[in-house]
Order: sequence, then C-alpha cells, then structure tokens
Amino acid sequence: MRLTQLPLLPSAGPRVRPSALAVLDERLRGTRFVSLAARSLLNSPQQTGVDFWSLNPYVGCEFGCTYCYARYAHRYVVERAHDAGRLSVAEFRDFRGPHGWEAFERRIFVKDGVLDALERDLQRYFRSAGPGVSPTAAIVIGTATDPYQPGERRFRVTRRILERLARCEGLNIGIITKSPLVARDIDVLRRIAERSDLEVHVSLTTVDVGIIRRLEARSPMPAARLRALRRLTAAGITAGLIVAPVLPGITDDVPHLEALFQAAREAGARFVHAGPLRLYAAVRDRFLPVLDAHFPHLSERYRRAYARASGAPRLYAAALDRRVRRLQRRFGFPENEGMRDRYTRRLPPAQGTLGL
Repeated sequence: MRLTQLPLLPSAGPRVRPSALAVLDERLRGTRFVSLAARSLLNSPQQTGVDFWSLNPYVGCEFGCTYCYARYAHRYVVERAHDAGRLSVAEFRDFRGPHGWEAFERRIFVKDGVLDALERDLQRYFRSAGPGVSPTAAIVIGTATDPYQPGERRFRVTRRILERLARCEGLNIGIITKSPLVARDIDVLRRIAERSDLEVHVSLTTVDVGIIRRLEARSPMPAARLRALRRLTAAGITAGLIVAPVLPGITDDVPHLEALFQAAREAGARFVHAGPLRLYAAVRDRFLPVLDAHFPHLSERYRRAYARASGAPRLYAAALDRRVRRLQRRFGFPENEGMRDRYTRRLPPAQGTLGL
C-alpha cells in the first residue's frame, strides 16, 4: 500500500532539521494526534495488488486491536519520515515504539488537506476507466485504519470525504468500521446511496464481551455496534456484519458464529461475511503474547499453523468457508460473494472449533 510521506517543514538550510510535527490533540491515556499532509488519498489496485481502490483518512488506530494487520502501514510512514531526515532519533522512537508496533494505537496521524488530495485522486480514478466509461472498481474506506475511530468525533476527516463522494454518481463504495459513530453520518450516507452503490460493513468478531475486552480492549461493545447496524438498515442503507478475523479455537465454533448470525439478522443486516485470521509478521509480536496470556492452550498450535505463512492453513480455511456458507444459507443471507468477499478472502468453520 502506498502511503503519503510526512510533510517536510521549512528549514534554515539543508543541514538544519525541521521543527517538530504539529500535535493536534492529546488524550489523558497518552494517545497523541499528529497532522499529516495528504498528497494523495486513493490507492489504486495497481499500487496495492488488490482489485479495488482503498482510502484511509487516518494512519494508525486508537482501537488498537491486537490482531490488526494494519500496524505495518503506520510503521512504514514513520520509517520513511525518519529515513528522509524529518524525524530526530527521539521523535522516531516515540512515533515508532520500541518494537515497531506499539505506536500504531498511540500516535495517530490525521490527514490534512484531504479535499484537495481527493479532488486530484478522483480525476485519476475516473481516467482509469478510459474516455466515457465509468469505473467499476470499488472504493473501500477503512482498509488500514478505522475511519470512525474516536478522533473522528473531533477531526471529521471521514465526514468531509463522504460529503465529497456524495456529489459523485455511479461509484461503488464500501465502508468498514467497528464504531457506532458511523450512524452519525446517516444523512450523507443516504445521499451517497441515492447516486452510487454503497455498503457499510460493521466489523464484529464475537458477541462475547469477555473476548472483546481481551483482544480489542478499546473497541466499542458488541451491543453498541449492533445498535448502529440497526440504525443503518432502518434508514435504508445496505449494511451488514463483517466477521474478520475469525480466530481459530476462540471464535470459530458453531455457537459463537450462530450468535453473530442471529444478532445480525435481528439488527436487519443485509449480509454477513467472515474470514480467518491472517497473522502478518508485523502483527505476531503484538498478538502472540496476548494469546499466551489469555489462551495459553492455543499458543503452540498458532505458532505451528502460522510458522511459514501469514494465511490460515488451507484445509482450515476451506472448512471455515463451508461452515460460514451453511450459516449464511440457514439465516437467509447471501453466500460469500462480491467485492468485500475478495477483499477479506472469506473462509469460515465446522462443528466445535476447527483444528489448525
């Protein structure tokens, strides 16, 4: 994924280091929000290797889910800034964290100048389809950060982006979020849906509050997310659940998944998609110690299963896919399909937990 560089601030000469980056806000628990100049917002399929365009209003995420694959994106931005001489050694340590993953949830970059950047990117997006032809590739918002994380209440970057997209016609837009704050923007989401294809994916891995608190301690409670889903669907917006990742041995058993599907149906969800954990190198150091602490009986199995690849073992993924498809049919949801299906590589479980 291509990410914009941190802004190079004016300096007195080539050997004088720029002044510190602008701090926009700081929370009592230590989270700091820093301005990031946005030269570009949309990442094309050619840049990312996937079949859709991606858009992320922030770099880093205050929710800090232990399994989140996007930590590498934050580290990449910080390391590029340091390599370019824009961060001192002390700043680099602060913005990166001791092991490269800690600052993902403590140092959040807020993209600035997003409307100018988006205007340029939309011209590039529409040109990509050729003269007189509307693009068919989707624009997915929230692939490497939650666009409705707590800072959005103040900074409203996502809101400004959506208001601009509401003026377009014929787009295919997906939004992925864990936050009930998405319901704040029902008015603009309805305007988008009048002119374009829109789907909102409310991310929820389990309705078990105990598991949520162990693995994603700062994220909203399941009940709050389901209420937001109900508000979206009641407003006529196409919305559903994205159950990703499904965690082997933790949330992949039939009772866990049945509870999610039942809750989704009661909230009026139009779909439920699910896919297994992908354990990238940048995530292992964050996730595996949490697994050791709370699910020690699974630690060795995870290490063996993910020793050679980031993806779940092929047989496990196939069994999970069969389980999810059965539940989709049983609860009246469409089976895994469409743009987000390709995005998450949905692959679900069988009776009891599935063996890795």
